[in-house]
Amino acid sequence: MWQWHKTASAEHEELWQQRLNDYPGTVISAGFHAERISIDVYTDTAEEALVLQACYGGNASALPETDWVAATAPENTPPLIIRDKIVISASANREILDDLESRYPGRIILTFPAEQAFGTGNHATTSTCLRMLCDHVRQLKTPWTLTDIGCGTGVLALAGIKLGATRAISFDFDPKAVEVAQRNIKRNGGADNLRLFQADVFEWCPAEGEQSDVVLANLFSAVLQKAFPRLRAAMKPEGILIISGILNTQADETIRAAEAEGLQLLKKVSRGKWTTAKLKIA
Repeated sequence: MWQWHKTASAEHEELWQQRLNDYPGTVISAGFHAERISIDVYTDTAEEALVLQACYGGNASALPETDWVAATAPENTPPLIIRDKIVISASANREILDDLESRYPGRIILTFPAEQAFGTGNHATTSTCLRMLCDHVRQLKTPWTLTDIGCGTGVLALAGIKLGATRAISFDFDPKAVEVAQRNIKRNGGADNLRLFQADVFEWCPAEGEQSDVVLANLFSAVLQKAFPRLRAAMKPEGILIISGILNTQADETIRAAEAEGLQLLKKVSRGKWTTAKLKIA
């Protein structure tokens, strides 16, 4: 992996977001001084990082293969509590999980130790998706199915199965994420009706009869805006779509792109700098 880094004036943050809209590995954060921002783009190839350096200055450098998520995760991370339904622990220690089962009787206990792919549940985009999913399935009176697009470590799809989905389809473009998701499914068990595979959202199409009642897509805004035709194709006529991974500054344009594909906004929630939305076919 490579990193391109640059600092810039804070007043130009929105301009940099637009310039780097097509780079999913972009991170823009407050700089050491309030009037500056720090811009980092993480790429799979040297070519991408060096092109950014040639265009915008800054520095491009190779990164060592390090599992940063596991390396920086605190051992005493508190469990994530999702409504009155789900408890997610970052620990795989059996004693800790047994203690959670006794402290939260009747709730779904899931273990997602920190690994290379994101998606353990603690990020605002994932946790808000989980809350929205829990709230929605309370209303469902008939058996329901789920598709998770961009599954990461598999937390959303596995939570859906545990919440009662009769079938789940789950895939990610990143083969490392799929490997981690496979381990998590095996670790948590009870997911024989969950089909996991590697695929590109822009090439995947559901097979006949594979449309779902609930479709989840926790992706970057730029990907979502281009993928709405595929996301809609994955939905049953009366189904719903939950999308996240959207910066607040990109929420309006993302919702407009969804509406242009015949989707109607039902609910929008912002947590920190991230927006999650629930839509249906108009």
